[in-house]
Amino acid sequence: MRIHFIAIGGSIMHNLAINLAEQGHQVTGSDDQIVEPSKSHLAEAGLLPKEMGWFANRITEDIDAVILGMHATDDNPELQKAKELGLKIYSFPEFVYEQSADKVRVVIAGTYGKTTITSMVMHVLKKLGKNFDYLVGAQLEGFDKLLQLNPENNLMIIEGDEYFASPLDKQSKFLLYKPNIALISGVEWDHFKTVISKEDYFKQFEDFIRTIVPKGALIYNKDDKNTQEVVERTMDIKINRHGYKMPEYTINKGVTYLQVGDEQIPLKVFGKHNLSNIAGAYTVCEWLGVKREEFYHAIQDFKSSIRYLEFVASQNGSVVYQDFAHTPSKLRSSIHAVKEQFPNKALVTIIELNAYDSLDTDLISEYRDSMNESDFAVVFVNTSQIKEKNIALDNLIWRLTEGFNHQSFHVITQMADLEGFLESFKSNGYNLLFMSSNNYNGVNMASFADKFLRNF
Repeated sequence: MRIHFIAIGGSIMHNLAINLAEQGHQVTGSDDQIVEPSKSHLAEAGLLPKEMGWFANRITEDIDAVILGMHATDDNPELQKAKELGLKIYSFPEFVYEQSADKVRVVIAGTYGKTTITSMVMHVLKKLGKNFDYLVGAQLEGFDKLLQLNPENNLMIIEGDEYFASPLDKQSKFLLYKPNIALISGVEWDHFKTVISKEDYFKQFEDFIRTIVPKGALIYNKDDKNTQEVVERTMDIKINRHGYKMPEYTINKGVTYLQVGDEQIPLKVFGKHNLSNIAGAYTVCEWLGVKREEFYHAIQDFKSSIRYLEFVASQNGSVVYQDFAHTPSKLRSSIHAVKEQFPNKALVTIIELNAYDSLDTDLISEYRDSMNESDFAVVFVNTSQIKEKNIALDNLIWRLTEGFNHQSFHVITQMADLEGFLESFKSNGYNLLFMSSNNYNGVNMASFADKFLRNF
C-alpha cells in the first residue's frame, strides 16, 4: 500500500509509520514540527520529511490510505486535498483496528491504571514467550517501541484511551477497537484534564462496553464504585463479565507480598493501585489461557518503568521514588502507599504544579490536606514559565500555604532553589517522593536523587 501520514511526528504516529515501512509499505508523511525522539527515529528509518510544513501537492490519487494525527487541524491543506480526491482517511485507532480485525484484541481502559495494567500483561506474555502485537502510550522496559503490528501474530494488546480519535472524529479512541476482551480499571471524572462533562465522560465507558464483540468478555474493577455503576447500566449486553478485587497482601521489611492461597509472592512494586492493577492483569491473562502459577512467577520481577511509584535510587537506608501524579486524589494515594510501605521512615514529598494551575485559587483549594501523610511537604512551581508580566505572584506562597494546609510546608519557585533544597536537606531517616505530571524541566531524576541522598 501507499500510505501518507498527516502529522507524522507524533509519538504514536511515527511508531506506526516506521512499523508499516518495515512491513514493506510505501510510507510518506508531513508535519510542521517534529521533536526528539521522533525526529531521530524517522530519520533513521528514512521517513523524515525533507521540509517541514503542509503541502497539498503531496496528496495524489495513487495514495491508498491517509492516516490523520491529532496534531493536524480541520483546515489542514493536505487534509482538504485528500477530501477533494475522495481518498480513504483513517484516524489512528481506526487504522489500527483495520490492521488487527482478524486478531484477538484486548483493550485496557480506565481513567487511571491502564498503562500499568497493559505493561503488566505485556511483561507476563513476553516472559512466557508468547507472540503478540501491542499499542501502548508510554515507553515500557523491555519494549523498544510503542507499537508493534505483525501480520503473523493473532493477538493484540491495546491501551485504549478515551480522548478524541482525530480532528475529524470526535468519538473516543477506545470506541474504535471493538475488543474481544476489555478491561476497565476505574472511572473518575477529572476536571483537571477532562474537557467534557462528567455525564458525557461516564457515558464514554458505557459506550465502550457496548463495542465489545458478541460473547466477548468485560473485566472490571469491582472495588471502584463508578465502574460498578457503569457496568450495571450495560447489563442488557450479551457478554461475559468478570470482576476483580484488591488481593490480600502483607508488607515485610519494605517488600510487599501477595497472598495467593498458601503462598506469598514477593513483588518489586507496591501500593494499593499497583496491587489492584496486578489483579486486573491476572484476570486478563487468565482469559488468554495463562495458568495461575505462570502468571505469578512472571509478575514477581515486574517493576514500574513508567513513573508510577518508580524506584529511582537508595543509599544509607533512604529511598527515592518518582511518580506521575498531579491530582489531589493521586497525591493522597501515592503518599499513602510510600508511608504504608516504609512506616518507620519519615517522608519528604515534592509535587510539581503547573505554573498556571497554581494561580487558580478554586483549584488549589481542592488540594487541602492532600499531603498530610507527608512529614515534610514541598510544592514546586516554576514561575519562570509564566509569561504574562501583569500577573501578581507576590501572594503565591501565601495562597499555596493556605490551600494545602500542611504543618511542615515549603513553596519553591525556581529550579536552582529546588536543587539547593535537595542538597541541604539531611536525608538521614527520610525517604523522598517526587510527584509531577511534567518532567522537572528535563532534569535527570537520578541527579535529583543524588543531591538528596549525598547529604546524609
